Formats: sequence, C-alpha cells, structure tokens
Amino acid sequence: MIHITLERTQGDYGFEAKDAAGHSVLTDSSSENGGNDAGVRPMQMLLMAMGGCSGIDVVSILKKQRQQIDGFTMQISGEREAGVEPSLWKTVHVVFDIKGNIDPAKAERACQLSIEKYCSVAETLRRAGAAVTWEVKVAPVVTI
Repeated sequence: MIHITLERTQGDYGFEAKDAAGHSVLTDSSSENGGNDAGVRPMQMLLMAMGGCSGIDVVSILKKQRQQIDGFTMQISGEREAGVEPSLWKTVHVVFDIKGNIDPAKAERACQLSIEKYCSVAETLRRAGAAVTWEVKVAPVVTI
C-alpha cells in the first residue's frame, strides 16, 4: 500500500505532498482561482507523472537493447474538457526526443510499448477517456 501525506502550507490552496520516503512536491492553484501560484497544478502533475512513468519505461527498454542514450526529453501537451466539472483530460500528446547512438525502429517500439502497454498513468488517462497520442524523434549525437 502507498501512503501519501498532504499538508496545507501556503495560503488557501498551497499544499505539500510527501511520500513515505520523505520526497515532496508543492501543489497550488493559479492566482486567478484564489491560489498563490506556489506549486504545480494537480492536473499538470498528472501529465508530469505520465512523463516520469513512460520515461522510466523507455530508458529501461532501450538500455536492455544496448542502445546508447545521450539525451532524453519529453514534451507533453494536453487539452481538458471545457465547461464540465470535473474537467478531465480530453487529449494528451507526447513527443519523445531521444539523442544518441539509437536505432530509430527500437526507439519507436520502446515508446509504443511504454504508452500502449506498460505505463500505468497513460492507461489511467485512457480509461478516463483521454486520447493519448505520441511521436518519436531520434537524433544522433554529432561529435567533432
């Protein structure tokens, strides 16, 4: 069982969430919604969680295939439902930017396996109705 503690620490909507190991993250609402902009919005954090989950999957798969990863970045964008409460993610798009001595077909397959099979956060978003799409960009490292 996972245990998280959440404590209000700043203003009305600023919270610090901690896991059992003491790792923490700050959340807050925007100033337009009465917050202080002192932390990540919870729905943004869900996309961050998907990035962390999928990133671990992709790097793990590529390392097992002995691919040399010299750089790894993900860009995640999403659109939420408008005019309804709760306002869930409607679309989520991930761009994987991977640099190194990497076979593009292996990178494509690793990202596909992560988003479509292994990443629990991506599956949670899909089950809630979000269309999760992705693309991969592989760039070799240029040495001079």
